[in-house]
Amino acid sequence: MADDGSAIWDAHAATFDEEPDHGLRDPLVRRGWAELLASVLPPAPASIVDLGCGTGSLTTLLAEAGHHVCGLDASAEMLAVARRKAADHGVAVPLIRGDVSRPPLAPGSFDVVLVRHVLWAVQERDTTLAQWIRLLRPSGRLVLIEGRWTTGAGLSAAEASALLRRHGRSAELRLLDDDVLWGKTITDERYLLLSRQARDHDGGRGLA
Repeated sequence: MADDGSAIWDAHAATFDEEPDHGLRDPLVRRGWAELLASVLPPAPASIVDLGCGTGSLTTLLAEAGHHVCGLDASAEMLAVARRKAADHGVAVPLIRGDVSRPPLAPGSFDVVLVRHVLWAVQERDTTLAQWIRLLRPSGRLVLIEGRWTTGAGLSAAEASALLRRHGRSAELRLLDDDVLWGKTITDERYLLLSRQARDHDGGRGLA
């Protein structure tokens, strides 16, 4: 596999879930994410791919909700944790090692493409986003969870929305400013963008 930065994430796999929003170990945090995702996803069972799934917390959560979900990540160590997690929760989740910029998945295979905290870190955002969109069925939904953090890293909602619109997608913004989702008080910009194929009459301006 090409140099995809997976070695960096391999090194973080053992401690990654210590962050409340990564491991979802706190029942309140876990319920917060379950309710958030339920509000933007089609009814179960939907076909969902979690790109950059990491240790598989959201992947497992969605499988528990009755969705047909698979996860993809470049890090073998992250996926090892994800497999143990799925087994512990009693769900069967296909977990694939691969590059999120070029996911080895068939076009038009999914009702939902879910990507959390990945787009900001990829080098070729337009090309990568096009790859994600091609995985969707015509009525499919792209769910992007991103942020612009106090460190200065990240991607603002305005930047991400503009990127989606360049690809003919709507961009319905939801600010994720509820501390319950993060297990701590936050002061930076965190958000979800729910994106569908833009209707001809909305001009791609993000009307959902």
